[in-house]
Amino acid sequence: MKISASSGGGFAGLGEHYEIDTAASARGRALEAALADTGFFAAPAEAGDEVVGADLPRWRITVSADGCQHTVSFVEDGSPACARWQNLVAQIRAAA
Repeated sequence: MKISASSGGGFAGLGEHYEIDTAASARGRALEAALADTGFFAAPAEAGDEVVGADLPRWRITVSADGCQHTVSFVEDGSPACARWQNLVAQIRAAA
């Protein structure tokens, strides 16, 4: 499984980018479990409510597995609707 996570926006427009192959990562199984727990492949492409604000980081997580690819985008605004995605990003950062 390949995971790509990128952010943009936020203060000073700084971005982050992570690429992880779960087969080659020590935390790969944990990431796969986290994706399953979030219902990633069944989630809509745009998660959470539309939020306006250039100072809020915007994330795009893309996962490719078994010939399927799905992307979820969200604004890291601290809302309950985005908590599971922010938790997933934290786990991706830890695995990188």
